[in-house]
Amino acid sequence: MVYQPIPEVSLYASYTRSFQQVVGTTFDRRLFKPERGTQWEVGVKTDLTDKLSATLAYYNITRSNVLADDPENAGFSVQTGEQNSQGVELDIAGEILPGWKIIASAAYTDAKVTEDADFSGNKLNNVPEFGASLWTTYEIQRGDLQGLGFGFGLFYVGERQGDIANTFTLPSYVRTDAAIFYQEDNFRASINIKNLFNIEYFESARNDREVFPGDPLTVVGSVSWKF
Repeated sequence: MVYQPIPEVSLYASYTRSFQQVVGTTFDRRLFKPERGTQWEVGVKTDLTDKLSATLAYYNITRSNVLADDPENAGFSVQTGEQNSQGVELDIAGEILPGWKIIASAAYTDAKVTEDADFSGNKLNNVPEFGASLWTTYEIQRGDLQGLGFGFGLFYVGERQGDIANTFTLPSYVRTDAAIFYQEDNFRASINIKNLFNIEYFESARNDREVFPGDPLTVVGSVSWKF
């Protein structure tokens, strides 16, 4: 549902229920139950200018029979009784000035196991309590260098649990990305740089024996033509 009290502001609310069959077995070969979920969300979207908008939302998601990596038996899964995730998200996107675009977001998430014989009260693994990102680009609008652009971004991921048993944590990190691109008519060429300063960080984990590091300094070039 969407309600627009004035043209620049939209209030919205949504409600969703889900059902999904889960494939696989536990370590002791028991079949998994189907996963069920309920989600509701309320928020407000406002047009700061005719090219820049902001959205503030609160959401609440409850899921039951959710699979999690088995902390005691690598390569297997366990099924938690019920999980709940709720939080607040703020997003700002659009064009600040001619050629200068921005995508910014910040989120607070409270995600935990709410009903389970073994893990009740534990935080969900790989879910940071705080996260934020900023990506901005500027494209030269006129002159001999028209079409040349630059991008810069910061991505913050807070501390999070490494497994569903909450036996260890993954540290927070800030990753810096960058880009340079050129486009004219149907032609576009770009160089994208991930992890500009080559920091060492962990993206996720299944257990204390399977912890996955983030990519090192990575440079990807691309050329495209639209027909």
